[in-house]
Amino acid sequence: MKMLKAWIALSLLVSFAAPSVGEEKAKRSDAERKAIAQVKKLGGQVIEIAQDDPRLEIAYHLNSADTTDASLAPLKEIKGIVHLNLRGTKITDAGLVHLKGLTSLTRLHLEKTKITDAGLANLSGLVNLEYLNLYGTPVTDKGLAHLAGMKKLKKIYLWQTKVTDGGVAKLKKTLPKIEIIRGLKLAIIKTPPKKTPAKKKPIKKKPVKKKPAKKKPTKKTEKKKTEKKKTTKKKAKK
Repeated sequence: MKMLKAWIALSLLVSFAAPSVGEEKAKRSDAERKAIAQVKKLGGQVIEIAQDDPRLEIAYHLNSADTTDASLAPLKEIKGIVHLNLRGTKITDAGLVHLKGLTSLTRLHLEKTKITDAGLANLSGLVNLEYLNLYGTPVTDKGLAHLAGMKKLKKIYLWQTKVTDGGVAKLKKTLPKIEIIRGLKLAIIKTPPKKTPAKKKPIKKKPVKKKPAKKKPTKKTEKKKTEKKKTTKKKAKK
């Protein structure tokens, strides 16, 4: 019994004294804390993925109008960024230089920005990237060549870009497991032309011969008839 109590006391002591894995990982340097504060000051949101997962999600899209290349400068000091949302911001190709060292990134939103092929060259080292959204950017087939080394890339959005079928086929050949979304292709349903019913030939009706209407006897004709009858009677008497 005494040994059991001693074991319980020891386990409680260890549990209170030793920090959890999440707490241990969440310890950040002064430089990181300053950088996170700077991101928030510039309008970015910094959120931990989960209560027991100190990896970070950083989003600038809610302050897109004021987010420029300079807003991304503090990111290089922060470790463990896995999600980064730059949708609709004013960043350019030059701003993506600040993402070069973010090798922990798994999800990156660049849709509705002015990023071009030149900017994608700065992303070639993001070997853990699984999701990339380039919807509504002027990216072409040439830019996709910078993504060839992203072996973990599972999904990419290329809707309303300048990428052609040839560029998509080439990327698919390099990364055969990737899912490429280029927007909804709505099938055009062709309605068959309405068939006009054939005109029926009018049936020619044979004209019905009308019998001449009997003329009503006039007074003159009646007199003639009576006179004829009288003469015939006289002749018969003779």
